[in-house]
Amino acid sequence: MDKELPIIEPNRSSQTTLEDLSTPSFVHSPGYQRVPSVQVTETKHLDSRRLAGGGPTYNTYNETDSSIEGLAISSLGFVSSKSISRVPSESKSFGNPLDMIGSLSATSVPPDMDPDNGGSLHNTYEPSRSPSFISSIHEPYESVPDTERLYPTTPATNTSSCAQDRPGTSFRCKSRRDIKRERWHWLSITILILAIYSTTLSAIWLVVAALKPRYGGFINTATGKLSPINASTLTAAFAKTIELSFVTVFVAFIGQVLSRRALVVRSKGITIAEMSARHWVTQPGMMLTNLDSVKYAGNTPLGILSMVAVVVAVLYTTASDTLDAPKLKLGGFEGRMLYGRVATSFANASYTEGSCQTPITRAIDADHSAESCIEIQYSGQAFHNLNQYLGAWATTADSNNKSTDLQYRPLPMAMLYDNTTVQGSWISTNQTMAEVSEKYGRIVNNVTMAMPHSGVFGASQLPQNGILQPQDFSGLGQFFVGTSVPSPAVNVLCVGMSGAEVAPLIYETWPGAETHPFNASSWPLDYDLPAAPDWLNSTAVDDIFEFGEKYGRQPPIFPKFPIEYNTILNTTLEYVDALYVLAASSADQYMLCSLSVSLTPNCSTWYNSSISGGVMWSHCEDSNDPLAYSKSHPNATNGFREKDWVAAAFYWAVTVDLNGGISDSDDSTARLLTQLMPTSYSLDPALPSIAEALAVMAGPTLLTGSMDSPFVHFFNYTAEDDVFHHPVFQQFPATLAYQDYASGGNQAWQGVFYIVLAFAFLLNLLCLGYFIWFRDLVNDFTEPQNLFALAVNSPQSEQLAGSCGGGPEGEELRATWFIDVKNDHCFIKDGNSENEPLLESSYSRSEFTYKDSPISRSHSRLSRQRSSIL
Repeated sequence: MDKELPIIEPNRSSQTTLEDLSTPSFVHSPGYQRVPSVQVTETKHLDSRRLAGGGPTYNTYNETDSSIEGLAISSLGFVSSKSISRVPSESKSFGNPLDMIGSLSATSVPPDMDPDNGGSLHNTYEPSRSPSFISSIHEPYESVPDTERLYPTTPATNTSSCAQDRPGTSFRCKSRRDIKRERWHWLSITILILAIYSTTLSAIWLVVAALKPRYGGFINTATGKLSPINASTLTAAFAKTIELSFVTVFVAFIGQVLSRRALVVRSKGITIAEMSARHWVTQPGMMLTNLDSVKYAGNTPLGILSMVAVVVAVLYTTASDTLDAPKLKLGGFEGRMLYGRVATSFANASYTEGSCQTPITRAIDADHSAESCIEIQYSGQAFHNLNQYLGAWATTADSNNKSTDLQYRPLPMAMLYDNTTVQGSWISTNQTMAEVSEKYGRIVNNVTMAMPHSGVFGASQLPQNGILQPQDFSGLGQFFVGTSVPSPAVNVLCVGMSGAEVAPLIYETWPGAETHPFNASSWPLDYDLPAAPDWLNSTAVDDIFEFGEKYGRQPPIFPKFPIEYNTILNTTLEYVDALYVLAASSADQYMLCSLSVSLTPNCSTWYNSSISGGVMWSHCEDSNDPLAYSKSHPNATNGFREKDWVAAAFYWAVTVDLNGGISDSDDSTARLLTQLMPTSYSLDPALPSIAEALAVMAGPTLLTGSMDSPFVHFFNYTAEDDVFHHPVFQQFPATLAYQDYASGGNQAWQGVFYIVLAFAFLLNLLCLGYFIWFRDLVNDFTEPQNLFALAVNSPQSEQLAGSCGGGPEGEELRATWFIDVKNDHCFIKDGNSENEPLLESSYSRSEFTYKDSPISRSHSRLSRQRSSIL
């Protein structure tokens, strides 16, 4: 007959020990018989906390008491009943009743617990706890269908892994692997290799960004070993590998630091907020979506390092592109010696004619092919220069930048090879026109224009100098070169004179001229004109032009007076070192102009080449200019007139029609020039003077004359007609700044990215040192899969009560946790260690003895280590 089954109250004050209760007692004898289970009609839940103190503890009962027909079982907070076999009279007590339920469905009894195999059963009997007393303190239990799930059909038999050893009891989990990996484990080696790779490359990236190396001819589109696009791609690829390896290594670093700290007994433990730091690095956006974690972990050493790592991970590729990726940059100036080609002396007329390119060869026109070519070249360049110069004056006249000071007036300009703009300089401006005019009591318009040495252009193209050209970078490159070479300069001196003062220089006014009248077609070849040492007639301007025996210079001879707005050229070129032009603006207003050329040592020549063309200019009369030719050649003469230029410039003078007045041609050039004649002692602020205009027009002769000429102020070679059939090379000092592919930022504010590169290297170095010091890695319990396995095999904790649905929040994020090992089982325990007794009941040392197992030894060593500052 079934009776109501009483519920047995745990007796924490009994003499039954924890080890005794943890060791189940089984009955296995021939006298074992089954009794019918009690029919229960009422359900009653028990508070699970009553069983959570030190594990379930039950008193034994006297089997002779007829009031006890079965046993109630408490599991997971519920009370249930099942048909329970009566124990023979030989057995006076049981082990843990929860374990006993599992024994009912087990197919065998463990040998060490089987009495037949020498096992022992512990019996404890307390008469003070009678069944009637136990029954009186509990209410009847009523079975419901939901309790059927508590009856497992197949017991677990694997004690080496996380499995349910007995139905209705807690899980016993013996770890399959050690918590520590050997130093030669593939994961340890992989992490160390990644740390070495990331540290090495981040160091190289930092050094490259700091040194800003220039790659010169190694990277360019023409002759480089690496094209710019491939260089940029490789840099980006390596930067990405650095970033990825850095993130991998740092996340592993966080995992190792936290896992080791959780295992150390005397450490401060770990928090959920700190564990979330690994996700900041891999998913930086989580810092915004989990602000509580940042709040509680951001002020810790590991949190600070993690936030720095986030900045590095986010900005490293950008920093690399800014500071390391090769990009076109204009470097600083560097001094060096350049080579230039020398083929002739300065302003050699025969070489100038021979170098002019024309399809009309000497075979077609033996006498005038070269002459015609150079005249066309001169006229085109001269008129172009004058037109550009007048255009600049038109702009100046409409502005407020007008000036009578020569150095503040529009600069002279020219063109070279149709793609290089040339800009000259006004020099010798220490005296104003007004001062000089007042000195001589007449209008004296004296200007000197210096032009750059055009040979620098050719030198910059020579392969010997190794200057990268713009076309080497798909037209995007450029360079600047400054040279210490002499500059050709033309002096134009125009003096106002009356008809009477000019008469001594006019052939038609000489005695006997009527016997041989002037004829333009035969002048001066058919006339017997005085030659040196005859100094001819003296004039009122001898001291200004330095005419006569005193100065050793013969004055010019003009065949006639030019009519209004006409000019006449002196064509008697023997023993002269200058060209002379006589201009007339009215019947009795004349101006005599001399044009002479010299090489000035007070200038340096500069050249800039870019995709838009080239710009060449002269930099003159600057005492702070280290490239001034006078600095490298302090003994160089200044103002020495080059006589060869007169012969070469004669073609220019004829082609621009400066001699048109000999036939009263009334050409436009002469009219313009005569309209620019000054009418006062000072320069007109709104108009150029005739001397300025003539100097600009003569500019092409200076550029052509210095082409392939020496880069010194003298010609120290011996050659027929001073022309080399095979050019030679001459060195000269220079400074060079060129644009090529180089590392480094282009703007000052980009230097902030050096911080990113520096912290990337320092963090990599920290991680590398850590992994070298701790070669034996522990299992990273912060990895999701490891943390999940650890959590489901760990007891509950009141520190996270209520967080199972919505997750931890607030103070729960900084609650401390540890990882402990009991009998080869790893589990999480909170900082208060309140869950340890429950684990002791399920993993009693009397039942399992794994003190000599690898995991126990590893845990023993790790738990005694000193806690780090992280």
